[in-house]
Amino acid sequence: MDERIAAARRALGKTTILLGHHYQRDEVIRFADLTGDSYKLSKAAAETDANYIIFCGVHFMAESADVLAHEGQQVILPDLNAGCSMADMAEIGQVEECWETLLDSGVAEDEILPITYMNSSAAIKAFCGERGGLVCTSSNARKAFEWAFARAKKILFLPDQHLGRNTGHAMGIPLNEMVVYDPWQSLVGIGGSGAGGGITPERLRSAKVVLWKGHCSVHQRFLPEHVDKVRAKYPGIQVIVHPECRLEVCEKADALGSTERLIKIVQDAPVGSSFAIGTEIHLVNRLAKEFAPLGKKIITLDDTGCLCTTMYRISPQHLAWALENLVGGRVVNRIQVRDDVKYWARVALDRMLEIRA
Repeated sequence: MDERIAAARRALGKTTILLGHHYQRDEVIRFADLTGDSYKLSKAAAETDANYIIFCGVHFMAESADVLAHEGQQVILPDLNAGCSMADMAEIGQVEECWETLLDSGVAEDEILPITYMNSSAAIKAFCGERGGLVCTSSNARKAFEWAFARAKKILFLPDQHLGRNTGHAMGIPLNEMVVYDPWQSLVGIGGSGAGGGITPERLRSAKVVLWKGHCSVHQRFLPEHVDKVRAKYPGIQVIVHPECRLEVCEKADALGSTERLIKIVQDAPVGSSFAIGTEIHLVNRLAKEFAPLGKKIITLDDTGCLCTTMYRISPQHLAWALENLVGGRVVNRIQVRDDVKYWARVALDRMLEIRA
C-alpha cells in the first residue's frame, strides 16, 4: 500500500497537497506534506498553488478547507464516513430553533452573539457569520469571548460545552450564569409554557453564556480521578490537557492548551521532564516516541486509550484509492460547500482574524 501511495504522489507532483491532522494515524500522517490543526492546515493549503487538497482529517475540516480555498482548488476527503461526533451534535435546524427559542424567551437579538468553535459544520459557521458572530479556535476562545462581550451582553457558544465553560470560568463568569441548552430536551414548564432546550425563559434571559450541549468524545473521557491516579503513580509528573476536557479535569491540570500549545509545552520543557497528556492517543504516542531520545517521558492521562475513531476511518487504503483516482483524472469524494454558506462562513472566519490568540 505504501508503494502505491508513493507512486501516485510522484505522478501527481505539486498539483496535489496532502494535509494530515495531528490526531491522524501514523500509517497515514507520514505521507502528509503539512501537519497541524484544522485551521492552520486549511489556511496553509489555500496559500499554495496546488489544484487538489487531500485532507486526512474529518468532514468539518475538509469543509473549512473548501471555504478558505482559492479559485480552482478542489478538496477531497478520502473517506466520507470520517465525521466528527462533536460537530454532528449541532445540526443547523436545531441551532436555528435554539435561536428562535432565545428570541421568544425575551432575549433581544442585539444583545446576544453566536460563537462557534472551529469543530463545527460550515452551515453553523455561516449561521454565526450571518448574525454578527464569529468562529474561534481552542487557542483564541477567550479573545473571541472578549470580542463578543464588547459588542453584546450574552453569548451562544457552539458546539462544545466544555470549551465554552472553561473559557467563561477562566474569565471569572460564575457557573450559575452559564446554562446548557440541550436540543433534545422538550419544553420546560406546564403546558409547554417554558423555553426549549430544558431551560426556562427566565434562565435564558438571565444567563450570560448559553452553552450548546455538545462535547468531544475523546476529551470528555478524561476524568478527575485520572489526574489523581497518575499523580500518585508518577510523583512530579506534569498534567497538561486540552480545554475540550471537563472543567473538573482542567482545574486539576498544570496547564491547558490547544493541540499546538500542548506540543510546544513538551518541546520547550527541559530534559528529564515528564508529562501525562489529556488528548488523542495518536498524538500522545507520537510525542512519546519523538521526545524519548531527549529524556522526556510522555504518557497518556488515561491508559485505556482515547482514540478518535472517526479520524481513524481514514486508512492507507482510502488514501491510495483517492490518489490513484486523481492520477486517472477522476476526483472522488470532493467536499463542496454551497456558495451562500461559504460566503457567510468566510465572514465568520474573517472576523476571527480581528482578534489575537
